[in-house]
Amino acid sequence: MKERTCVIVGGGYAGINALKAVRDTCKGRPIRYILIDKEPHHLRKVLLFKPAAAKTDISIPLKSLFPEGVEFMQGTVTSIKGTEKTLLFRNKNGQEQALPYDMLILAVGSVIRQPEPEQGGIALTGVKAAEAVRDKWLVNMRQAVHEKQPSERERLLTIAVAGAGISGMETAAELAFAMREEAKNLGIHPDEVNVYLINAQNRLFTEGPAKMGRKLESALTDGGVTILHSQKALHERDGILTLASGRTFAVGLCVWSLGLLPNPALRSMGLPLTTHGQVVVDESYRVAGTPGVYSIGDCARIVDPVSGQADSMTCKEASGQAIRLGKIVLADMDGTPAPVHKSYMDIYCVGLGPERGMVWTRKWGLDIILTGKLGWKLRQFTWNVASMIK
Repeated sequence: MKERTCVIVGGGYAGINALKAVRDTCKGRPIRYILIDKEPHHLRKVLLFKPAAAKTDISIPLKSLFPEGVEFMQGTVTSIKGTEKTLLFRNKNGQEQALPYDMLILAVGSVIRQPEPEQGGIALTGVKAAEAVRDKWLVNMRQAVHEKQPSERERLLTIAVAGAGISGMETAAELAFAMREEAKNLGIHPDEVNVYLINAQNRLFTEGPAKMGRKLESALTDGGVTILHSQKALHERDGILTLASGRTFAVGLCVWSLGLLPNPALRSMGLPLTTHGQVVVDESYRVAGTPGVYSIGDCARIVDPVSGQADSMTCKEASGQAIRLGKIVLADMDGTPAPVHKSYMDIYCVGLGPERGMVWTRKWGLDIILTGKLGWKLRQFTWNVASMIK
């Protein structure tokens, strides 16, 4: 049997899980696996708030995830020649190379939405940005120890997190905990630390029931976070944060958490995209008009053919899509009917600082909410499963 080449583009959540699923499902088939990513590691992107709060490493070398049977190429894909079954990529030295494939899995994911430069603050777009956040609030707190002017001391001990989705809530909770702990070390009363969460909606967690939103708000408040609802941050300049309502207040730092956008690199690859910038795929993740090419994760527009519901951009969807993709690839190789997409069950997990979390799911028409350490363990489990950590 002739060896086939399967190229996976992207070492994020969707990419690593797709590679594992296809390898497991097609075990015994002569397939050469190649994983391409611009970095030599898998970044646990949903944990970017961790290095913003404390020194920690949230990357995993790709070779440790796949110690054998996979070739790694460090580079960025620039275009895909569908009719020729060849992709072009720029390697880490800036040289363009061509790579033929039999099967191609595109899983380049998403990027974190950034504010405009004139809006100030720091967006949690990567590890360097997270470390800049940590450096900033630590410097501010140390300055506050010696600050005699009450208003300036208060500003130095204040952080605003703009954007109250799950990432925003987790960032605010983690920063509030870390800053309050540091306050004790510096001889500052923890209650002097102010962490504001700026929420454009009228409540938290609009993805689910109001009851879950209220519980999240109560837990965040208990952890030292003040939530401002129905407010939108406009910009931070010279230590002053301005909201769309006209309200202003002094902050030592503004951290932006504005959600995700499909990877803009998709626009140069020559594939069919939605107006939102996601790859157009059928119910079995095949890219329209491009034989042998599949796409899953944040970069693909994946719709349940029964309900018409589109998957959201979270790592839990990527894991479920990857498992199904393995079966689809095998079916397509064998010329048998392939599975079709089904929406992931409604379940959301939120970390609320060290060893605290909350989980909501809906089963049999009932809302089930888990809190405390059990919620935390489930949140930790979802993080670990997404990055293939046992």
